[in-house]
Amino acid sequence: MGLRFTVLASGSGGNATLVEAEDFGVLIDAGLGPRQLAHRLATVGRSWADVHAVLLTHTHSDHWRDRTLAQLLRRQIPLYCHDEHHPFLRTYSPVFSALHLAGLVRPFVAGKVLGLAPGLHCRPLPVRHDGGATFGFRLEGKPDLFGRAASIGYVADLGTWDMPLAEALTNVDLLAVEFNHDVAMEYASGRSPLLIARVLGDHGHLSNVQAADLVCAVLQRSEGGRLRHVVQLHLSRDCNRPALARETARTALALLQREATVHTAKQDEPLPTLTLGEIASERARGRRAARRANPNRAPIQPWLPGFEFS
Repeated sequence: MGLRFTVLASGSGGNATLVEAEDFGVLIDAGLGPRQLAHRLATVGRSWADVHAVLLTHTHSDHWRDRTLAQLLRRQIPLYCHDEHHPFLRTYSPVFSALHLAGLVRPFVAGKVLGLAPGLHCRPLPVRHDGGATFGFRLEGKPDLFGRAASIGYVADLGTWDMPLAEALTNVDLLAVEFNHDVAMEYASGRSPLLIARVLGDHGHLSNVQAADLVCAVLQRSEGGRLRHVVQLHLSRDCNRPALARETARTALALLQREATVHTAKQDEPLPTLTLGEIASERARGRRAARRANPNRAPIQPWLPGFEFS
């Protein structure tokens, strides 16, 4: 079973990414207001009706909005978050307690696989960041006939990485990683020394070089040819440039002689949807279209599920 991946917004102004498996959609973070999210969803042919859950990476304000939590309550959409997120959200979100009372706050545990839907599983991956408990995610669809599941790795806010994280991200089809800043541009930015130290620290954000090193570490532990897409997340407006981030990623891929398409997420508009594997609903739509085009065609006799001969 395939997956669809759409970055709706990425950056310090707000973060949200839609992952879909069949007819189930989950937002990773909800850092835009509900109307802005509705607009971004509409841009990619989706709506709030396609959102069935929200996963929260951490509690920094660019990853959740109280008005959006109110939208979850109105639509009865569950919010998956870590227990350590609760005190902060209870303090700063008037809506969070109501969500909790409605049974819409669902837990996840670091490293423990979470079943979001029959065709979508998620493993939360703890990362180092100064937003309290912070997580990336590995998401997998349902295995196909050959036992292979489309998979996504997502790590958006972290100051450093280690080999266990790289191991947890091996053999994904799409790797979404924070390429936050260029170190030289950070030092030359005119920002306060405290802010620069925070960004460059082990609990801050990944530089282009750190992120490229993580991509390389994942690739060195993965099957050749498995990774198809590298998505660059959370670029700094002031201390990075999209072309610079892309060049760093492409140079790393070239050194390993690996081919993958590099996509750079934006703050102000969604990226085009990326499809991994085959979506069953799309197969069904294709078969219905073929039948409409040739209504007199004899029925197809299946040999094995998923294999059809004409």
